[in-house]
Amino acid sequence: MSSTHRLTVACLDALGGAGFAPALEALAEATGARQLMVFEIGATGARCLMSRNYAAPGMAEILAAEYLNGWFRRDPLLPALRRLAPGRRRVLRVRPDTAGMAADYRRIFFDAPGLAGKTAVLCAGTGRRLIVNLYEAEDGAIDADLADLLALLVARHFEAAPVDRYAALSGLSARERDVCLGILAGQTADAIAHDMGLSAATVTTYRKRAYLKLGLTSRSALFALCRAGD
Repeated sequence: MSSTHRLTVACLDALGGAGFAPALEALAEATGARQLMVFEIGATGARCLMSRNYAAPGMAEILAAEYLNGWFRRDPLLPALRRLAPGRRRVLRVRPDTAGMAADYRRIFFDAPGLAGKTAVLCAGTGRRLIVNLYEAEDGAIDADLADLLALLVARHFEAAPVDRYAALSGLSARERDVCLGILAGQTADAIAHDMGLSAATVTTYRKRAYLKLGLTSRSALFALCRAGD
């Protein structure tokens, strides 16, 4: 059994479950991708479903926060995603010199993180529209058929399971995630500490660890990362 086949089977076995994200990340890495990003695009907003940079921990989360903080509206793929008929997918090769890409967009999402291009798959489901991005660090496209398979798995997974608004926190420990959820609920450090049976200082330590892993520096960035795409 080839490694790609084995990783695909692992994704199929985990569809709709908590084990899907790590299985899909392993398959994406096997494509040669430097970075994986999955976004759901709603009528007025966007939601990050998955983000992983295999070379620079935290980089994907930084870029996801930027994207959700309004840059998704300037994504050159957005018009094509809006036009895509329900039930269809479309694989596209995107380079930094792609027509319609603003210079600032190219600088933030390609030049600054050292990404040479990406293979993107647009997915139009019955209830949600997704963009699955596989970025490369060097010139050379990811296999289009494999990218399409990966996107199909992503679409099937999120059809089978309710969307986790906080999927971007999946790489945190349980306590780091709980602290972030408390922050997102508007709680103070003292209130979170009381609920978790910890000291406020320990809560602050977990918050700092979580922010470091996510590549964040502020509460507003955490809110942006987990913003619902209603």
